Amino acid sequence: MREDLCSIPIHDVFLPKDGCPFCRMRDMLEDRMATYITGAAMMEPDVREETNRLGFCEEHFNQILARGSRLSVALILESLLAEIRSEAFPKKAAPLKKVLPTLARRKDSCFICENLEKNTAHLLETMVDLWQKDPEFRTLYQEQEYICFPHYLQVLEAAKGLPKKSVSLFYEDTTALAGKYLAALNEDVTHFCRMFDYRSTGSDWGNSKDAIERSIRFLTSREPQDRQKADEKNR
Repeated sequence: MREDLCSIPIHDVFLPKDGCPFCRMRDMLEDRMATYITGAAMMEPDVREETNRLGFCEEHFNQILARGSRLSVALILESLLAEIRSEAFPKKAAPLKKVLPTLARRKDSCFICENLEKNTAHLLETMVDLWQKDPEFRTLYQEQEYICFPHYLQVLEAAKGLPKKSVSLFYEDTTALAGKYLAALNEDVTHFCRMFDYRSTGSDWGNSKDAIERSIRFLTSREPQDRQKADEKNR
């Protein structure tokens, strides 16, 4: 799995120039991992051992349910539930100070999140190297629509190993993509708010109608689940 995930061509992620390229990278990795563990790998003992140990967060439970058959998800859950049962409710009573750390570890652990972090780090390293050595890729990078806020922070962190001069240039390119979009987004949200003033009756909404959804996507890197029409009142 690791070899396959890490061989994803960076250029393919950046070619669409639609939205945040690092969100596309994450989505691609998540899709491959969710498909992988609900497919042939589902019955591999080493994979099952890891999914039992780590479990899944809410987001990635939804993804494996969307991609795998109900039987494959049920088989994963069968052994995961048995493992949690043995840890949280041991046959022999265990001291609370021993049980609590085990339960706390489960709270934030996820098989896909852990593997996503490892593979993303490798791809970001490859991406930064391409930016530094390949002028065509640097142009492709500069032509992206925007970089969302969570990935903006992550990408800057990945570029710390660049030479000092390159770090400044990379920061300039990356800040332009995130900062300009944020400024435009801020203006769109302000215009959206003004449209609810009686003095704006009959005015043009401009690009503000989906400003709420775009803002949430920029701030979280995820699509909001609930959507309303621009002029719809709160329920």
